[in-house]
Amino acid sequence: MRPKGLIEGDPKKQQPVPSLPREAPPGKPRRLWQRMLEQSLFPFQELALVSAEDLKTLRNLRVFLAEQSQEMQRVLEEVAQLRAEISSAKEANQAASEMASEFDVEMSDWALKSSGATIDTQRTSETYDCKENWGCRVLCFFCTANPPDTILEPDVSPGNCWSFRGHQGQVVIRLPARVHVTAVTVQHIFKEVSPSGTVMSAPRDVAVFGVDAAGEEETLLGTFTYSVAKEAIQTFPLKIAPLPRAFAYIKLLVKSNWGNPAYTCIYRVQVHGKMAKPESLD
Repeated sequence: MRPKGLIEGDPKKQQPVPSLPREAPPGKPRRLWQRMLEQSLFPFQELALVSAEDLKTLRNLRVFLAEQSQEMQRVLEEVAQLRAEISSAKEANQAASEMASEFDVEMSDWALKSSGATIDTQRTSETYDCKENWGCRVLCFFCTANPPDTILEPDVSPGNCWSFRGHQGQVVIRLPARVHVTAVTVQHIFKEVSPSGTVMSAPRDVAVFGVDAAGEEETLLGTFTYSVAKEAIQTFPLKIAPLPRAFAYIKLLVKSNWGNPAYTCIYRVQVHGKMAKPESLD
């Protein structure tokens, strides 16, 4: 309810409505009348000032609340954005973990002797015996030639390799399971640690085949060149793999080496891929 004696409108423009005339009536002392007039207007002036301050405070409070509401909205939007980023990061991390797990599976070595891989000696080149050379007989009188399954073991100490005669030969590896082959790794040694002081016996041009158990059918999986100028361990993805068909036998056909006319030496071979599911076996 509006206090009596105030004019409606802007509080700053509110003026008290005097209840006494400003001019002294006849017979009344002017100074005394002025004093009476001031005393009658004082309560209205004080009330007008208090109302103006209250309205100013309310306006300030309204502005403050509006600013806080905007700030709260901004914070809520940032929280929503952070939640979306966290969710996206979790999905990316899960995808990366799945890819890493998939990579680990595909890079498993299926040509590891300790895992059950063996050499099909009937379809593998004959081991080269360096004692056929008189110089080798003198140096390695008590040495025995390493068998083909040497390439299925992780020990790649200098000299611990399998050799076959000449620059062309092959090895057939029986895997412990049927595998969709995706890559092959070949390992030699560096020239600096070679017993002969060279790496001319390292394989050069190689072809990889998937072979059936009877050996009557071969499927070319890929070809590659092992470079003695690069790392000792080199992995070669097979461009035409993976095939729908899985293989239990893999043949490595070495077409040439790096210049040794007497023999070619292989230190280690690894076969990578995914094991075939039971329902895909034929």
